[in-house]
Amino acid sequence: MNATSGPTLVVVSGMSGSGKSIALHTLEDLGYYCVDNLPAELLPEFVRRLRASERAPERVAVAIDARTLGDLAEVPALLSQVGAQGVDPRLLFLEARNEVLLRRYADTRRRHPLSHLGLSLADAIALEWQALRPLRQIADILIDTSELNVHQMRRRILAEFGVSSAGLALLFESFAYRHGVPADADFVFDARVLPNPHWDARLRPLSGRDPEVREYLDAQPEVEQYVAQVQAFLDTWLPRLSSDTRSYVTVAFGCTGGRHRSAYLAERLARHFRACGWPEVATHHRELD
Repeated sequence: MNATSGPTLVVVSGMSGSGKSIALHTLEDLGYYCVDNLPAELLPEFVRRLRASERAPERVAVAIDARTLGDLAEVPALLSQVGAQGVDPRLLFLEARNEVLLRRYADTRRRHPLSHLGLSLADAIALEWQALRPLRQIADILIDTSELNVHQMRRRILAEFGVSSAGLALLFESFAYRHGVPADADFVFDARVLPNPHWDARLRPLSGRDPEVREYLDAQPEVEQYVAQVQAFLDTWLPRLSSDTRSYVTVAFGCTGGRHRSAYLAERLARHFRACGWPEVATHHRELD
């Protein structure tokens, strides 16, 4: 990116629980430089700095939603300022029906970003709808995810942004057994037999995506044996599924909290299959994302 050509800029917004993290991760898989929860008022200056940098990314995605500091009603004017810099942003807005949002929060047991106001979940959702109305009204792409699973959401994002995926798409997912096994998983592997970084006070607040946890697990002989066996199994059988009528496969790894071992395995296997040349490989960490 340089001063004479603007980046491709996607602004991701929408209701909490509608799949914004999935959208952002999909865009990241497509090579977008992604920034989550950017304060809205910083957007024009952020774009200006990107344009001035010689090594800035050509494709950028920014998430602006109810967590954002400031008045969201000002976002349309801020996007106009961005347009005046020669950048034409596309606003992607994700939503879902209220009963679906309520169910998703019940399933994941996560806190709503507005719960700190002392509101019930239903009231927090209603307030969020009100706050996000100015963005929804100007959205270039509006997606209702009520009836979409993770794969379908990803496919929709890929289709909207002009990317078609050839062959079998792979999703490596991590989860906590105490919150249930993902309903759409094709293969499920139990990582609870492996050494648990949770018992190391230094590693406990981290996740399987952090280098310190990766180094700890990489050094465990049981982990190497486990990975080698699972990898050999998947290397053998996943290619055979490519001739089936299915377009995607989910490989899920579960552990007690869904934070360390399962996330580590999902990321490690995803790296392996990307290195093997699979055209679409993604990760999703249910308890972290």
